[in-house]
Amino acid sequence: MEEKAEGKRDGFTSKFGIIAAAAGSAIGLGNIWRFPYVVGESGGGAFLLIYLSFVLLLGIPVMLSEFVIGRKARRNAYGSFKKIAPGTLWPVVGIMGIVAAFVILAFYSTIAGWTLHYVYLSLVDGFAGKGTTDLTSMFESFQASRFMPLFWQMLFILITAFIILSGVKKGIEKYSKILMPFLVVLLLGLCIRSLTLPGSMQGLTFLFSPDFSQINAAVILSALGQAAFSLSIGMGALITYASYFPKNTNLANTAFEVSIADVIIAILAGIAIFPAVFALGMEPDSGVGLIFMVLPNVFLQIPGGYFVALAFFVLLSIAAVTSSISIMEVVVAFVVEEFKVKRQHATIITVVAAAFVGVFCTLSWSTFQEVTISEMSIFDTLDFAASNILLPLGGLLIVVFVGWYMNNMQVKEEMSNAGLLRLKFFMVFKFVVRFIAPIAIALVFLNGIGLF
Repeated sequence: MEEKAEGKRDGFTSKFGIIAAAAGSAIGLGNIWRFPYVVGESGGGAFLLIYLSFVLLLGIPVMLSEFVIGRKARRNAYGSFKKIAPGTLWPVVGIMGIVAAFVILAFYSTIAGWTLHYVYLSLVDGFAGKGTTDLTSMFESFQASRFMPLFWQMLFILITAFIILSGVKKGIEKYSKILMPFLVVLLLGLCIRSLTLPGSMQGLTFLFSPDFSQINAAVILSALGQAAFSLSIGMGALITYASYFPKNTNLANTAFEVSIADVIIAILAGIAIFPAVFALGMEPDSGVGLIFMVLPNVFLQIPGGYFVALAFFVLLSIAAVTSSISIMEVVVAFVVEEFKVKRQHATIITVVAAAFVGVFCTLSWSTFQEVTISEMSIFDTLDFAASNILLPLGGLLIVVFVGWYMNNMQVKEEMSNAGLLRLKFFMVFKFVVRFIAPIAIALVFLNGIGLF
């Protein structure tokens, strides 16, 4: 009966669809603005080398661990642990991932809604005639208002829900195969435009010039954290997606390709942004300051800036959507499989619940600005809980599960596609997930909560 049920389960149908969906999950807003800035401020090329080392040494093995769990069990994040480790407490790890995904969906949709608003502003030429002060005031006024941020947040959640409602093959895979190539084309176009500006080489120097004097323990931990958790690790998204992989998918190759795609997109984002910023004599900034205050002013001063601004904010919105569909799918798959409800009903339940919590996040700068938890706003509290507690703990327990609970035969069988593929680096993989990855992720966790 179980095999029959699994045969009816929706899934990915092509290698490109798998790579596009998994890469889309990993590539989010943080790749476009946070990563390039962190590289530039943390030693440039020196930081980049450390980060790439961590991706190869830790990011890929941890991602591969999630792939092994998901495809072996062919269940949602909670159901996978329940199937592989019945009668144990391990399914709690899956619950942690689902909670993390739900929390992230609530506050991530806030920022994603801002990107949609700025797509609209780009379309109507809303930046024209405004300086940095005007743009800053415009953003802060929008952020502190009540109706418009909620409108764009709800629209974003509905766009995500539309894709999820269509299923895995006709929704997630189909739209990932459209959106991800479009994202890459837009990004390459922005890179070319940025590099053709006089003085753009200073921006490349900011990004890539190695400055080993800036490398210290804090920078190394930052690179480690970026490598460990920029790949959607720890919240069940990759477990859920892997449960839809065909049995002939090469898990190791997929983990490598997705990780490299994530790094390349982040680097291209830096090439698209910082040469333009420096060419126009502006100061690089991080976070919302860079996206919503500095860059619109940059676009105003570039020939053809209207189209550059529109392309950039469309790019941001696409990155937000491809990430959010993987986040929402974690929760929807759990509701569908554990409560035996239809996908449509599960999506509605998830959307209503996430939208409800999301309202409190979006209004953290207006209606609920006086509401704080440990001196943090509602938005910041949920961000901290997910990013600094749930994700690192989830990642830590996942590698412990694969490294210590699952036996070698189980892991080998899944990674080798039941013996059809040669495993050249299995012992290296096993050593990393048993010893190196748990220690590294534990350090990130302790650093995140301020104990290290």
